[in-house]
Amino acid sequence: MRRIVTFNRVTADGFFSGPHGNLDWAVPEPALDRSAAESLSGADAMLFGRRTYELFEGFWPQAIDDQETTPDPHALGRRSAEIHQIGVWINQAAKLVVSSTLKNVTWKNSRILPAFDPEEIEDLKRQPGKDIMVFGSGSIVTQLTEHGLVDEYQFIVNPILLGSGRPLLSGVPESTALDLLEAASYPSGNVKLRYARRALGRRNFSAT
Repeated sequence: MRRIVTFNRVTADGFFSGPHGNLDWAVPEPALDRSAAESLSGADAMLFGRRTYELFEGFWPQAIDDQETTPDPHALGRRSAEIHQIGVWINQAAKLVVSSTLKNVTWKNSRILPAFDPEEIEDLKRQPGKDIMVFGSGSIVTQLTEHGLVDEYQFIVNPILLGSGRPLLSGVPESTALDLLEAASYPSGNVKLRYARRALGRRNFSAT
């Protein structure tokens, strides 16, 4: 069965975007980019909310024109081969966007889901394929969490306090116990945390 894996950069005080949706606070880390690029081989699809889909569509189709490096969307002027590898994967992967307002999409391999339907998401997980990634998309992560559909949460905790912003989860009615799978720190001060829902019974903790 396919898994749903969420991936989000968050601040040390718990926000995944600034008050106006800005992400310019993210702290770059080359080793983290390499790890992310390598891990994407285990996934072949993405699930989005409309806002995050449009942000990705506005950047990634044109970002990989260079055959070797690609701009980092979080660090003006910075380019790397690892970001290029991530960009190639994003453009090739299947893209599912949950939206009642989008009527058509032109980005390749994209499809609209007109409403969030837990049963439809369950069906997607039962179909052949690799993991389904969720980037950003706080409203979708909230609904997936509410229905117990997230298999793994990946957080990149950035060494910064915003003071205000948008929390990743909002309005989830019940708490969800998690098992720590990995904790890894980087020279930049970023910390990667991977968690599985405790209902899955996985307690494979490693720290580097």
